[in-house]
Amino acid sequence: MTYLEFEKPLADLEGKAEELRALARKGEGVDLEKEAAALDRKAEDLLRELYRGLDPWRKTLVARHPDRPHCTDYIAALFSEWTPLAGDRTFGDDNAVMGGLARFRDRPVVVIGHEKGNDTKSRIFRNFGMARPEGYRKAIRLMDMADRFGLPVITLVDTPGAYPGKGAEERGQSEAIARSTEKCLQIGVPLIGVIIGEGGSGGAVAFATADRVAMLEHSIYSVISPEGCASILWKDADKMREAAEALRLTAQDLKKLGVIDAIIPEPVGGAQREPAAAIGHVGDEIAAFLDELSARKPADLIRARREKYIQMGARGLAA
Repeated sequence: MTYLEFEKPLADLEGKAEELRALARKGEGVDLEKEAAALDRKAEDLLRELYRGLDPWRKTLVARHPDRPHCTDYIAALFSEWTPLAGDRTFGDDNAVMGGLARFRDRPVVVIGHEKGNDTKSRIFRNFGMARPEGYRKAIRLMDMADRFGLPVITLVDTPGAYPGKGAEERGQSEAIARSTEKCLQIGVPLIGVIIGEGGSGGAVAFATADRVAMLEHSIYSVISPEGCASILWKDADKMREAAEALRLTAQDLKKLGVIDAIIPEPVGGAQREPAAAIGHVGDEIAAFLDELSARKPADLIRARREKYIQMGARGLAA
């Protein structure tokens, strides 16, 4: 278990419980199970207390937790007959973006998502979930195919933002993000977006301009990272806590603002503690959205989706 900074007291309790059990396993004739069980109960109470009122910065830390389930985990658990497709037919493939055909509870769908990786090697291979232009162009290609064959699109968003490197800019990063966002508004099939970790800036919007957008309870979605915001506003990246508060990046804030449609509950302690339960909740929410949207005609879907984001912009200007 990887513990976050604010979870250190919890780490101490759980560590002591494990030490007692290790002594008991040595067979020294001492029954320490009762003491270990008492520490377990204290740890459970502390875990609930820690996660009962997470502030925006702590939610940011949880959203970035290295043990949090990633796109590959959701695909493996929720989808069958997964057939990945690669490349943008222009430059190459982008390993930060996964996409392909699959079945979701016996429905054929197209799945697109950011993948961060889960160890040093895979994180470098996946570029830490930061897509390059070819990743967004791959997504456009997949959305076109979904539209042609009448397949719903499910996007799993987990990125700190689009990759800002020189090569990406030379190959048209901003244009690719804009085209992907535009394509989201054009397809005549249900489009469902789920923020499973971080939803960073235009890199996330390019996949999440959807009919229905849901966020896991401790995920975040913002125009910029708290550290980047603090560096710009206060010229001090250490003010990230104040920035996280000001950005209103939590699922709870964004639901109140009307930016997202649903908050998906996480197990106590976050999705990283019980990945299977968290993934199951995401699957249930996707199924409910598909049931709601599948009977709608293509023209009605496009019209309602565009109106949704026009009204969102109008509310923002009024505020």
